[in-house]
Amino acid sequence: MALFTVLCSAVLLCAVVPAWSDKHSLYYIYTALSKPVKVPGIYEFTAMGLLDDRQIDYYNSEEKRKIPTQHWMKEKMQEDYWEKGTQSRKSKEQWFNVNVKILMDRMRHNVSDVHVLQWRHGCEIDQDGIELKFSKGIDEYSYDGDNFLSFDDKESQWVAPVDAALPTKRKWDNVPILNQYTKGYLEKECVDWLNKFRVYGDEELKKGSPPKVHVFAKKSTSDKTKLKLTCMATGFYPKDVTLTIRKYRTSLPDDEIESTGTRPNNDGTFQLRKSVDIKEDEKAEYDCFVSHKTLKEPIIVKWDGKCKDCNEGPVLVIGIVIGAAVAVAFVAALCFYLYKTKRLFFKSKDVKDVKEVKDEENHFLSGEEHNKAGSEKSFSSDSGKGSAGASTDNSPTNSLEQVNSVVTKDSSGKNMPEEKSLLQQNNP
Repeated sequence: MALFTVLCSAVLLCAVVPAWSDKHSLYYIYTALSKPVKVPGIYEFTAMGLLDDRQIDYYNSEEKRKIPTQHWMKEKMQEDYWEKGTQSRKSKEQWFNVNVKILMDRMRHNVSDVHVLQWRHGCEIDQDGIELKFSKGIDEYSYDGDNFLSFDDKESQWVAPVDAALPTKRKWDNVPILNQYTKGYLEKECVDWLNKFRVYGDEELKKGSPPKVHVFAKKSTSDKTKLKLTCMATGFYPKDVTLTIRKYRTSLPDDEIESTGTRPNNDGTFQLRKSVDIKEDEKAEYDCFVSHKTLKEPIIVKWDGKCKDCNEGPVLVIGIVIGAAVAVAFVAALCFYLYKTKRLFFKSKDVKDVKEVKDEENHFLSGEEHNKAGSEKSFSSDSGKGSAGASTDNSPTNSLEQVNSVVTKDSSGKNMPEEKSLLQQNNP
């Protein structure tokens, strides 16, 4: 995933502002752990919605409420929307609890270890003036940080990159209406909701926020004879930004640069930091060159040639970690945990926007229930009719009824309650 990275990695040789294309996205990311972990801010199940990389709603297994994280979402969406959304996410939480265990059994993984099941789905559109065009839809699952299953929107079928996913692929592809619904959700329903949300938050989303740029140097931790020169841009939105470190107005090559990748701040803006090691006594002219959609012309900040901590001790460390300190508490905690346990999500092939830093980490990155049929499925390899519960929020009733008529009937032909259909799918 692709969620938080730099739009352009090309080296800028002259002060030209790049042409910014209008791309918009709506994604939802779900993350489930196989058991609780004693780490503050990390829950067994979380879900979040992201509109143009800005969080718009959130749910976790402790509070068990879908809540708005943008004031305009709270103002525009009626209480019924949040009530239905809460029930939908409770249903998905149950689905994930069951299915992470299904995959653990299938992989023959030890129950004493913590395992992670994630799902990301949503859509992207291109906007040219008033014309909106569907760009792509993503519906993919990850298990312990590795791609497990993804939907091929063009071919309307599931793709299994690992043998362990083949039973699930065969089962889901064997119900054509599910794949038809998934395709319809990605190309139509998701796009409709994306446009609707953008209208609601248009003023704030269009306004954007320009970057604040800082350049500083400190002692290099890897080579005591050198300094680490850092260029930091923070507080910008949208997330696409171009940042380069230049020497005598010539951009340094990428293989000399260390980058954090684009990361979220807790106010919905983003930050990016790049560094390079230079000789301590070097007198060359260095500057930081930043261009962003909100700027009429690039920001160029020259390094003053000083080393802040060469004589004062670790003073600069505070400044450098400011970005991490203001990052979303949940994202920071979860990313760190997933990183340490090697369970970062979306080492995806087509997610060009990520180094996946999980930045996406990132994963997560956060999924919505505009009630797609994919959530009606189970990873179990049996051929039973029941599957994960049907939510009703934001989904056309007739579409949902069509799906339920196929996947949520018991042996007598009667519709099954979503809790029952979920719990029946617990065989590996």
